[in-house]
Amino acid sequence: MTVIDEIIQEDKPVEAIPSAGHPRIISLANQKGGVGKTTTAINLGTALAAIGERVLIVDLDPQGNASTGLGIDRRSRNVSTYDVLIGEALLRDAVVPTAVPRLHIAPSTLDLSGLELELGSTKDRAFRLRDAIAALNTNATADLDYSYVLIDCPPSLNLLTVNAMAASDAILVPLQCEFFALEGLSQLLQTVEQVRTTLNPNLTIHGVVLTMFDSRNNLSNQVVADVRQFMGAKVYDTMIPRNVRISEAPSYGKPVLVYDLKCTGSEAYLRLATEVIRRERELKAG
Repeated sequence: MTVIDEIIQEDKPVEAIPSAGHPRIISLANQKGGVGKTTTAINLGTALAAIGERVLIVDLDPQGNASTGLGIDRRSRNVSTYDVLIGEALLRDAVVPTAVPRLHIAPSTLDLSGLELELGSTKDRAFRLRDAIAALNTNATADLDYSYVLIDCPPSLNLLTVNAMAASDAILVPLQCEFFALEGLSQLLQTVEQVRTTLNPNLTIHGVVLTMFDSRNNLSNQVVADVRQFMGAKVYDTMIPRNVRISEAPSYGKPVLVYDLKCTGSEAYLRLATEVIRRERELKAG
């Protein structure tokens, strides 16, 4: 029995805390590392903020790369998502502003890596993040009234990822154009289905974004064809290319959209944000 199976068997759905203004909650998830989850969270959040949305990124990865990539120094992370999930702080107390207007982040620390052991079989352990987000917009000031919450998940299918999925309206899957891409995607989709049938019946797949695409590479082109055949319209039209500027930006604590707005990576993330917004409008209209 996997960790996911154990969590799902032991944690039954419980009623969520009502929220005054429910933001759209999207998790960026893939159990494989190095596929562009954090980069996509940072730059999609930046692009959404640039068009007027109020965005919160929740860093659920113990490595804290989303926090570092947005210029949040480790020494200044006095309250983190770890404190929120163990019940010692409200989510709004962990939130800090970034250099991007209307974009905030709840940073993480390495303490998160021990969360599963600390919570053990605690009741409601799979719903800690859901309830924290539900309370976020209650009596919120204007600058903390978020329209989007993006959750940057760790590269594994564990309690942190289950918390993200149980809290989310939808999953956005960054998928690297590599040989084992479909194998990893199949495993993730099984987990999403498990969570949907047991913990969160409203969970959907928002879309799959192909990352690190190199048009000169035959394998990349084959992966694109295979994923589009497998997932159909769920795959975004926009593909994120391999781009040096995307790789450089985190070392400066900046989204690539701020670091170099004119590079091909920035242009791709702006197109992706446009697609996300279009799908959101279609969902509301439907």
